Amino acid sequence: MSHPFLDLPPLSAERFAAIEDGVARLLDTRQDVLITQGEALLPLEGAIRAAAGPGTVALNVITGPYGQTFGNWLRDAGATVHDISVPFHTAVTAEQIEEAFAEHPETDFVSLVHAEAATGNTNPVAEIGEVVRRHGALFYLDAVASVGAEPVLPDAWGVDLCVIGAQKAMGGPAGVSAISVSERAWARMAANPNAPRRSYLSLLDWKERWIDAGRAVLPHAPAQLEMLALEACLERIESAGLAAVMARHRSAALATRAGAVALGCGLEPYVYEEKDAAPVATTLRVPAGVVASELVTRALATDPALPLVAGGGALAKEMVRVNHYGADATPGAVQGSLTALGGALAEQGLTVDLEATRRAVAEAWGQSR
Repeated sequence: MSHPFLDLPPLSAERFAAIEDGVARLLDTRQDVLITQGEALLPLEGAIRAAAGPGTVALNVITGPYGQTFGNWLRDAGATVHDISVPFHTAVTAEQIEEAFAEHPETDFVSLVHAEAATGNTNPVAEIGEVVRRHGALFYLDAVASVGAEPVLPDAWGVDLCVIGAQKAMGGPAGVSAISVSERAWARMAANPNAPRRSYLSLLDWKERWIDAGRAVLPHAPAQLEMLALEACLERIESAGLAAVMARHRSAALATRAGAVALGCGLEPYVYEEKDAAPVATTLRVPAGVVASELVTRALATDPALPLVAGGGALAKEMVRVNHYGADATPGAVQGSLTALGGALAEQGLTVDLEATRRAVAEAWGQSR
């Protein structure tokens, strides 16, 4: 029996390289771009373990759970780590980064998450990049959630290691990811005796066997279906226009914030300032006396396909996240999510105004286009 997912001809090295070139166009970068055969945690960890080690002094910014993870990896690699932690309802500032350099002038590595989908904030990478560049440190950026929802420009921002994944705003597969690598990042890895080699985490192995070899022969069998899905995802974004895709996510975020406030029952944006809110997903703080995880369960009972999830860990009690990314960056997904939350809140005895929410979503979406 034939099947469109089976019995496909092997993915050629030429086509694999062409998909990498598509990622480079998306990021507007002249750096080397490597597509890694796994979810984005693969290049995120691989890059840290390759570029950091004993003697590295790292400034690690924590605006959500992934920043905490990066600090752990850096310490595991033997680096001296200075954390900058800011409340999850806000973003770090370039001034805070500058102050940290003044306190720790020996810093030579900075790790940052662009947008934390888990907490709904986004950080001003362009401004931070200027500070990092002035101090000569290597700049590592997790842009997995932000790419496709807002600009991601490694070259313009001075980012040396920029990791992306396609499963959020790009609307693509989760099984492959990509990283852009500057020349000085490659040099840092090559000089690190502890950088992974002969390992699935090894970026240097891929560089030597793939990039330096002219991208003529694949080192091993690629994740065929995921690569084809990534190719289709890139083609769809190019066809629609990246600016239009980003605008759709921005509209979804603004409409979600406006609609939540219009409900009138105490549901409010978790990230206080609009400028600090990520376009990829909006987090909401539930009213007093309401447990977020229970509220989401009730809301999803009306439609399990809605892009709603409770916050993780301790945030499960107070935070709801509307994942309006990819195919869900639409007025319908935003309105459906808020209507379901409003209905669940009404069941708990709160007074909600669903008509006001409907109007607010429509007006905010229209004004932002």
